[in-house]
Amino acid sequence: MSDILDITRIVLVGAAFYFGYQVGFAGETQYDAAGQLHIMVPLVIVAIAGLSGIEGLFFGRQAAEAKGYEVGSNYQKQSAFALISFTVTAVLVFFLGWGLLAELTILFVFMFFFLMSAANHAVNAIKNHNYTWQNINRPFLILLVMAGFAYPLAQLWSNLPQ
Repeated sequence: MSDILDITRIVLVGAAFYFGYQVGFAGETQYDAAGQLHIMVPLVIVAIAGLSGIEGLFFGRQAAEAKGYEVGSNYQKQSAFALISFTVTAVLVFFLGWGLLAELTILFVFMFFFLMSAANHAVNAIKNHNYTWQNINRPFLILLVMAGFAYPLAQLWSNLPQ
């Protein structure tokens, strides 16, 4: 099940970037970074945090074994609850129309969490020689996700009023 969720996450993030960049570059005269982020933020968070939270809650034993972690940890459940919280918040922000700043806030919280999680996976792989697929790929995949957000965020930043 873990492999299916991994593939689903990658496919959904790819779709989020595809549709987000389509929106961003749809205008004939001006690039729309805010519109692009409005599409990408909730889709990426649902794909990564939502599916990871579901995996942690309902397939926790399999997920822990796939990563070479302890099985049945309360920390695993807490992490899953945090991921579900990110997801619910991102969906609420999107559907309630709270705007770009709210979307960016949940994006940065999500990114910091996953950057720290990726560092934890990398340390685990190096320090404990735990070379499972998830420990090896997590740091690279989160860097790819961050790179995908870099252009719209940079464009948005450069066009803020001074």
